Amino acid sequence: MPQMNLSRRAGGRPDIGFDASWYYATRNPTAERRKLEADVDADVCVIGAGYTGLSAALTLAEAGLSVIVLEQFKVGAGASGRNGGVLGIGQRKDQADLEVMVGDEWAQKLWRMSLEANALVRQRIVDYDIACDLRDGEMTVAHRQRYQAELWDHAQHLQQRYGYQDCQPLSAKEVADQLGSEAYYGGYLDTRAGHIHPLNLARGLADAAERQGAQIFEDSQVESIQETHNDRVIVEGRGLTVTANKVVVACNGYLNGLLPVADSYQMPINNFMVATEPLAPALAKQLIRNNAAVVDTRFVVNYFHLSRDNRLIFGGGENYTRFFPKDIRQVVSRRLKAIYPQLRDVDLPYAWGGTLSVTMNRMPKFGRVGQHIYYGQGYSGHGVAMANMGGYLIGEAIKGQAVGFDCLANLKHRRFPGGKWLRWPGLVAGMLFYAALDRI
Repeated sequence: MPQMNLSRRAGGRPDIGFDASWYYATRNPTAERRKLEADVDADVCVIGAGYTGLSAALTLAEAGLSVIVLEQFKVGAGASGRNGGVLGIGQRKDQADLEVMVGDEWAQKLWRMSLEANALVRQRIVDYDIACDLRDGEMTVAHRQRYQAELWDHAQHLQQRYGYQDCQPLSAKEVADQLGSEAYYGGYLDTRAGHIHPLNLARGLADAAERQGAQIFEDSQVESIQETHNDRVIVEGRGLTVTANKVVVACNGYLNGLLPVADSYQMPINNFMVATEPLAPALAKQLIRNNAAVVDTRFVVNYFHLSRDNRLIFGGGENYTRFFPKDIRQVVSRRLKAIYPQLRDVDLPYAWGGTLSVTMNRMPKFGRVGQHIYYGQGYSGHGVAMANMGGYLIGEAIKGQAVGFDCLANLKHRRFPGGKWLRWPGLVAGMLFYAALDRI
């Protein structure tokens, strides 16, 4: 396909741009998966083979249930295979904000859930021997001096209120020494967080689910979900019908109206990333001395880490349309070179975009439709750990243990106003306002 045609790749389509990333180029080998072409019956049908769906499928298959996974394109082709790879700690909203939002007791539960989410991913990597370049450490750094004290206060709050000792404040000098850049002020280092190769994590989870008995079908688009009068659900698509006792809808930013009640609570947005050419070992070490993931305090956040072959994997920039920019490299490289001017002449052989899902309050939106349909979405850029936990909690709820699921499902959410089409102008106006604050 000519480059000219690639320059306006649409967001929200897993089949477009998936093969443009460094992650895709370095994906682990796995078995080819066929399309579903015959009617089947299962205990559970999972729609979407990203982290949420794969984690739910693995959880249920481990318990001996029959599980069918239907993926519109390929395993990990959505946000799960394109993201920044940060295996974080905590929720998308800080604990102090959650204490105001839901009270101390609920906030404590959400904190413990985030620790368990991180541990779940790490344990599955070990249990199923998933080669996904796991590295420890995440630095959160202030792009303006006024945010430095907030980050220090956050680290202290976690230590004092939650007994969390893995988060240590960093001075501006320590940040500069670690990153080889004067672009940031102080921050903190969380040694229990880390970073991974996101697509290889997804592919490893898919292999694990299949080893436990789940069946995963690719290129199998779902078009409708209908509950029947005999307490079963029929999932239909192009040439496929799955009849199941329960259904898990795990499409996130690629939902595209399949489940309207869920769609009204989330908004797809596009993020963009690049990967440099391999850097000399000395230069790579200068950029991120401790090999941690790095995330800054911008509303439109910059996030970056080193790959196993000494590339800088850098994400920055977003838009709120159904199209990617004409030149993703140009959008992201401006941000990269503002932090690392020493990389101004470095080639960027990989540039890609992807679509994630945000909610109004930036917390995951979980729910049930009737008695048999479960969904989880809206991780708002914090999904590597929490989407894996979300799928696990959906699986546990289907098995009859819904305490963790309800902890998320009972969070209060507001629908995006304006319906499917008219909600876009309001979102764009709000996002552009907050993005402008990054320049102040």
